[in-house]
Amino acid sequence: MKYFNIVFVCLFFALAGCSASTAPALTPLEIQSLQTREYEQGLDIVFPSVISVFQDLGYTVKSADKSTGFITAESAAKSDKASKFWLGITKVKQTAATAFIEEIGSMTKVRLNFVEMENSSSSWGRSDREDTPILDAQVYQNAFERIDNAIFVRTAN
Repeated sequence: MKYFNIVFVCLFFALAGCSASTAPALTPLEIQSLQTREYEQGLDIVFPSVISVFQDLGYTVKSADKSTGFITAESAAKSDKASKFWLGITKVKQTAATAFIEEIGSMTKVRLNFVEMENSSSSWGRSDREDTPILDAQVYQNAFERIDNAIFVRTAN
């Protein structure tokens, strides 16, 4: 029976290690391609369009500087109340978004970046933070479609 338990535990850990599948890593060029779009309109149209889209997506714009083309924004924080109540551990998730907008010749280039942040702390004073880049193509496609619409609305007048 003792050997059966050892074999069972070894088999459990071997199978548990196999169940985690990771997505193939993207190259820096693939990430840049995912996060970047070019527009024919100038900075005066594109910059406020990006700010408007961040707000439409539920982000609070923390800073926006048209001269540098940099925008930072954060989503509302979501807390795991069950972990706090049952375990005494506070877990808070939030998404940070940045945009870099620059004019290159007659084109305006927009690069977006979304990062999920998870802060945790325990009742013993220990805290931790884990940042995970969001590399889901659908997230960026959705944002850029909304930016396209905002630019269209601003130029239709």
